[in-house]
Amino acid sequence: MAHSFADITPPIALTPLDGRYRAQAAPLVDHLSEAALNRARLVVETEWMIHLLDGGVIPGLRTLSEQERALLRAIPEDFGAEGIAEHAEIERETVHDVKAIEYYIKRRLAGTSLEPLAEVVHIYCTSEDVNNLSYALMIRGAVHEVWLPALQGVIDDLTELARATAEVPMLSRTHGQPATPTTLGKEMAVFAHRLRRQSRRIAADEMLGKINGATGTYAAHAVAVPAADWQQVSRSFVEHLGLTWNPLTTQIESHDWQAEVYADIARAGRILHNLATDIWTYISLGYFRQRLSAQGGTGSSTMPHKVNPIRFENAEANLEISGALLDSLGQTLVTSRLQRDLTDSTTQRNVGPALGHSLLAISNLRRGLAGLDVDADAMAADLEANWEVLGEAVQSVMRTLGVQGVPGMENPYERLKDLTRGQRVTGAGMREFVEQLGLPEAERERLLALSPHTYTGCAAALVEHLADADGAAG
Repeated sequence: MAHSFADITPPIALTPLDGRYRAQAAPLVDHLSEAALNRARLVVETEWMIHLLDGGVIPGLRTLSEQERALLRAIPEDFGAEGIAEHAEIERETVHDVKAIEYYIKRRLAGTSLEPLAEVVHIYCTSEDVNNLSYALMIRGAVHEVWLPALQGVIDDLTELARATAEVPMLSRTHGQPATPTTLGKEMAVFAHRLRRQSRRIAADEMLGKINGATGTYAAHAVAVPAADWQQVSRSFVEHLGLTWNPLTTQIESHDWQAEVYADIARAGRILHNLATDIWTYISLGYFRQRLSAQGGTGSSTMPHKVNPIRFENAEANLEISGALLDSLGQTLVTSRLQRDLTDSTTQRNVGPALGHSLLAISNLRRGLAGLDVDADAMAADLEANWEVLGEAVQSVMRTLGVQGVPGMENPYERLKDLTRGQRVTGAGMREFVEQLGLPEAERERLLALSPHTYTGCAAALVEHLADADGAAG
């Protein structure tokens, strides 16, 4: 019988994010792991106690000293390996993770000046009061401290590449076919611009929270301390945590904001996926050369000449996984039967994998981009082989002259179609065609001087919109 890997200590990772790709996903561990969830719960519970006591919400109870506040805030700060093990031990008895958090805190208040106030821990709270705020803090940290900076790294890379290649002409390929020339820099600027818009949108997304009891009515709060303005107490506490207060909920905060954030991140991921497939295609066309040292030590196990675009392929796959998980999260979390069901509990525990696969993809995209060299000669050769793309320029000039009343400019599109469609046209052939059109001298000279290399319109100047967006030219 084969040996069971499940018996090996320390445990062998089940998912690639905790195994093969641990290093790339590691920054999310401090925000979206189970340990991070419990640390966030400790933050919410201790800050709630401080909020109630220092606010004089419960009549007859004293405020805290500086030392007592420091003691409470040290509980989540000191939550490490020993605390994780202790919480797990308590949870085995309570069979309830949030109740275990309450007992964990009370253990640390025993024998201190706060022991007589220990029952204030978790007072008036349902577990979801703690959980919704904890997840909001975790997701805010993961998005703002890890994921958005990683995305900004891609945007910066693309911006630098766009500025460096703003004037490098390149043949466009609409529908995969030779089309009006552009510049490499302008095409990279398009992606930088798209991603920057999504980044700003995600950064501005609201993250909501509530602390209003078992069915969102403050019933326990109001019956225990009827004189308190519990809505204001709730609002000020949620805002103290840096979140947006949700005044109307059931037992759970409705999670609509999470669905909004995940939809925005998934959309950014699909733009990154588009970037990965386009770069892959440019590599296949020879517009980019890959440096083997940057892409990996071995290109192919049997074909030593190859340098495979593995970074972009890895990114593509991981963005598809991330997008599917984010879509599933958003779809599931907006629904809760009546005042509460537990479908959100296990669902929210998968935010880490959803963002982890996205972070892994971004890491690979950046590594892939860093290993590319632009082959301007290959792009120039492609342009030289496709003079027929100037058909658009010639017929546009003819059409303009025609509407201005210049004779002999009839049927410009049809005449250029006869010359160019389905066949290659050389530079000499295009110039010969222009010569026999009977154009006014200025237009004739302008078109004779034109080539696929120079027919790029405002492409180079368009890259400067990136400077407008980030406030500085490159």
